[in-house]
Amino acid sequence: MKKEKTFFVCQECGYSSTKWFGRCPSCGAWNSMVEERERVATKTLGPAMVYKPLPMWVEEDLKRLSTGFEQMDLALGGGLVKGQVLLIAGEPGIGKSTLLLQLAEKYSKAYGKVLYVSGEESGSQIGTRAKRLKVEGENLYLLPETELEYILETIQELKPSLLVVDSIQTIHSSQLESAPGSVAQVRECAYKLAEFCKRRDIPVFIVGQITKEGSIAGPKVLEHLVDTVLYFEGERFSFYRVLKVVKNRFGASGEVVVFKMTERGLEEVPEPSALFLQERRASPGSVVFPHTEGNKPVLLEVQALVIDALYTTPQRRTQGYDINRLALILAVLEKEAKIFTRDKDVFVNVVGGMQIVEPAGDLAVALAIASSVKGKELGDVVVFGELGLGGEVRAVHFPEMRLKEGKRFGFKRAMVPKGNILEMDDMEIYAVSHIKEALELLL
Repeated sequence: MKKEKTFFVCQECGYSSTKWFGRCPSCGAWNSMVEERERVATKTLGPAMVYKPLPMWVEEDLKRLSTGFEQMDLALGGGLVKGQVLLIAGEPGIGKSTLLLQLAEKYSKAYGKVLYVSGEESGSQIGTRAKRLKVEGENLYLLPETELEYILETIQELKPSLLVVDSIQTIHSSQLESAPGSVAQVRECAYKLAEFCKRRDIPVFIVGQITKEGSIAGPKVLEHLVDTVLYFEGERFSFYRVLKVVKNRFGASGEVVVFKMTERGLEEVPEPSALFLQERRASPGSVVFPHTEGNKPVLLEVQALVIDALYTTPQRRTQGYDINRLALILAVLEKEAKIFTRDKDVFVNVVGGMQIVEPAGDLAVALAIASSVKGKELGDVVVFGELGLGGEVRAVHFPEMRLKEGKRFGFKRAMVPKGNILEMDDMEIYAVSHIKEALELLL
């Protein structure tokens, strides 16, 4: 009899080895290596794919399917595509299941049967939530199941137009002996579901749990396997939620959709800029930054508060902004503009729970800090530009799009890098090449 092979797999990063390690050689996690048996080859379910010349594939109908949420369709590039696999991740209790239950109902009304597989909640629990949300769902079929093989059989029998799996960490295959949620189970189940549904042109929403560090639990291959990765974020005790498109093979990444939590569930916010600026009032330390990563810019309020330090070591705190980037900006302000903060506490906040990761927000953050230090208002002005270590203001992408969004909301002044200078009717544009110029013009 052939001896069964075993190996050890890290539950954090997916690294495998024939030997056990107390500390993973790949990611450095302690006590994360779990013994697993060699995977048994199984027969592929479903019809085999056929080969065709490239033009025939291109000519295939790439019809977009609406999710029922207009802004979400735009963020996904026009809607869903047949066979598309989407991974949606977010913290527990943020509203992932609520969003997908509403989406499943809307989709079922337009395209027919939808199968909602729940491994976390019983049918009665989801039924209670559906009643609260006024979800009727005559074509919405609920399957409280965790075994992969039975789920695939149900898909083959029901032939749904959409599949929702909540969540992938609870699904397990009987052909693997490892526990549900392990690297092997998550990888195998996600691969089987994706392959099975792609052959049948069924779009799939897969819910992924996240770790305490904020990354998606399971192997990194899970994100490579799917077509689209979505992050559902927001403060748990806030009414607003933000859906971010991190990866999208059928459209632009970086798109943002804002939802508002109500008694009837989640509702789209058609104008995020108006939402984030509705309570803004001009004060020292406040500046408006036209943020864009996808095709739609959003006006964000950046706030800075600079006060005398209470302790020997001054504090540096940020919400929605990289604290290491803040350290660079403070150094540039001190060296190039003689704005000293070494004995002061500095706090930076991006209103609405949004995150600024693009360097185009550097100039806005720098001016907000300088405004707070000097105690002077900047007024109604939109600001963007990347800040170099020599104090130079560098050009950024999509300048016209940013300015148009500012003009649409009534802003008459804008500060931009000299490399992005352009003319716009009814808008005064200040083009600067150095942080000193920016401070002299506005402060």
